Amino acid sequence: MVLLAFAFWYILETSLIEQHKKFYSGGENICQKQNSKILYSLYSCVLMVYAMICYNIALNMGGMSNQVFLLSFHELIIMWPVAFILEYFFVDKLAHYFTFKVVTPKDRPFFITLAISFYIICIICPIMSLIATILFKTPGVQIISVWFMTILFNFPMAFFWQICYCGPFVRWIFGKLFH
Repeated sequence: MVLLAFAFWYILETSLIEQHKKFYSGGENICQKQNSKILYSLYSCVLMVYAMICYNIALNMGGMSNQVFLLSFHELIIMWPVAFILEYFFVDKLAHYFTFKVVTPKDRPFFITLAISFYIICIICPIMSLIATILFKTPGVQIISVWFMTILFNFPMAFFWQICYCGPFVRWIFGKLFH
């Protein structure tokens, strides 16, 4: 098991180093980098938001069923654009700011990527949980307590989904399609 985890980590880090070199080598012009960033954010947001919506609907229904996957599309239409706008214009910049208070650009790309992902989750999870609480939970006067409970349920799922599955998968797909 440890060997499998190490192999996964090694493959991921090697892939990140190659992506880091390609992206920052100056081979692309600034317009291509900007387009790449937009596409990466769109892919990442749709996968992350869809998974989190499925998770929350499954929690509300008391378990997972095939119906959850279809019901999630109704909320995705609302939550995906909101998440993209927040992430692209606000959260990403703030996450990079906090990340480079902890790491330096010369650190391993693996750790930089983990730090950015961590800060994005720490910032966007409470914001999206508040939006979901207001739109879908009808909390009434208990809005603060329902919002905190929503954060408590969503944060572990968002953290592990982003760090272990969504982030690596989107980076892998993005690397295969565009580099």
